[in-house]
Amino acid sequence: MVDTASPEFLNEVSKAAQDAALELCAAAGLEAGNTVVVGCSTSEIAGSPIGTNSSVEIGSAVFSALNSVFAARGVYLAAQCCEHLNRAVIIEREAAAGWYAANAVPVPDAGGAFAASAYAGFADPVALEEFNADAGLDIGGTLIGMHLKRVAVPLRLKAAKIGSAAVVAARTRPKLIGGARTRYDNNII
Repeated sequence: MVDTASPEFLNEVSKAAQDAALELCAAAGLEAGNTVVVGCSTSEIAGSPIGTNSSVEIGSAVFSALNSVFAARGVYLAAQCCEHLNRAVIIEREAAAGWYAANAVPVPDAGGAFAASAYAGFADPVALEEFNADAGLDIGGTLIGMHLKRVAVPLRLKAAKIGSAAVVAARTRPKLIGGARTRYDNNII
């Protein structure tokens, strides 16, 4: 059994999260001002079923790794809470313009360790019940689709696992509208 609080495991998790974030930024063509929703089950990373073994240490390690990659590029991270907070997202207030704020502070047992780490790590965090991000990372089957812009396009990352948790990624693109005679800008598909 792996000691999920050991510095070696936490470094491995941080490196895997950083690799996934870097790969997502490249594959999704993320630019300053874009947003990425991240759902993260620290239980799944630790090898336990989702919602059964929340870890503040893992949540903090993943948040720090992801936020360092995204913040360096001016990309906003939206941390999805667990179902106890109806999968609300925690995001920097400056990225929440035009969205209605909710009053909720995530904790490991209600919101999840990752979202709690984001709330503690952001300069001015706010909770949003609804949000539409430009891309996303789902770490451990947390179901981030409700917070992605339409149309979501799945991405297969080389960084397919963080700890024991499967990683699924997505980017979004504008809807293709029109019929057979319509022309599309292939640079944004």
